[in-house]
Amino acid sequence: MRGLGVAIAVGTVVLAGCGHSGGGGSTSTAAGPTTTRVEVLKQLPPAERTSGTFDPSAIYTRESPGVVTVISTGLDSGGDEGLGSGFVIPATGEIATNAHVVTSGEGKDIRKAGQVFVRFKDGNQVPAKVIGFDPFADVALLKVDPRGLTLRPLPLGDDRTARVGAPVAAIGSPFGEEQSLSVGVVSALGRSIQSLTGFKTPGAVQTDAAINHGNSGGPLLDAAGRVIGINSQIQTSSGDGSGVGFAVPVDTVKRSLAQLRTSGHARYAYLGVQTAMVYPQLGQRFGLRADHGAWVQSISPGGPAAAAGLRGGSDKQPFQDMTYDVGGDVITAVAGKTVRTDEDLARWLAAYRPGHQVTLTVVRDGRSRSVRVRLGDRPLDAPQ
Repeated sequence: MRGLGVAIAVGTVVLAGCGHSGGGGSTSTAAGPTTTRVEVLKQLPPAERTSGTFDPSAIYTRESPGVVTVISTGLDSGGDEGLGSGFVIPATGEIATNAHVVTSGEGKDIRKAGQVFVRFKDGNQVPAKVIGFDPFADVALLKVDPRGLTLRPLPLGDDRTARVGAPVAAIGSPFGEEQSLSVGVVSALGRSIQSLTGFKTPGAVQTDAAINHGNSGGPLLDAAGRVIGINSQIQTSSGDGSGVGFAVPVDTVKRSLAQLRTSGHARYAYLGVQTAMVYPQLGQRFGLRADHGAWVQSISPGGPAAAAGLRGGSDKQPFQDMTYDVGGDVITAVAGKTVRTDEDLARWLAAYRPGHQVTLTVVRDGRSRSVRVRLGDRPLDAPQ
């Protein structure tokens, strides 16, 4: 398991997934049973997938054949092995998982595993090729030869199907216990979680369904058995699951997979700012003339924001429990979409590609104005 080392108020956020062992570990990489058929089982229409009630047993029976165990070897020079989860997606022979299940390192030092194997519920175990990985969203795309396999693709939902309080099911290989089911609810939406690059991944789904080491890369499913996220991280004070898990949202997953399928890597738009969330009392204290938005604290030298003339703060002043760099712009909208928090800023910019131009609405010296920015290419390491 790769620790993120992020200090938080109630514990530590860690990646949920890859349980590592030394090169002499007991993880098997045998080929397993084979057949001569190539069969891809079709997905059921949505109306046939649910009766309107949450039936974990039915979800498990229907979807678990599409959930796999992912075994990675040669993760570093010491020959470490890792074990996580994944699931079959509709394109023939493709498997989705977390990037950290099939890589080691972070930022510019990230490297993919020497070999990757996928083990199916029916006992077949085959080698997989890493088509690409996205360290910003923690998503990886694997490809297996479908000959001799029965593939059961899981349907992908969309972010609109996730609701706080809605029941969910997670299937994966916690602690190597393959094909394990846990259930719970969506605890919260719109969380920010750390990526493998220092940048945050916005829009994550929080759940109290048990997520533990080895669950990483497995699906978080709604009542209809649709994937609403890839289980990725846990927040814990003990190192084990404690009812606060996070999944990469499925719309982010789909965007990532589309890029990986086309080019083998994912690119993200980059503005080059560090911001703080504006709330009414903060706006009043510093005379921002805005009660919401993303207050620019600093600008990355030579970045798109700097080129467009955005301003960061310089005069450090305390307020309540924080110290702020005062004097910067407040970004209140991206292409007309309201920015209420810095989370919104990241979410709206995620819809753009490097090189796209976007109009930001900013409040500067008490007045609203428009600033046109040509977005850059996000670097693998977040500027400090």
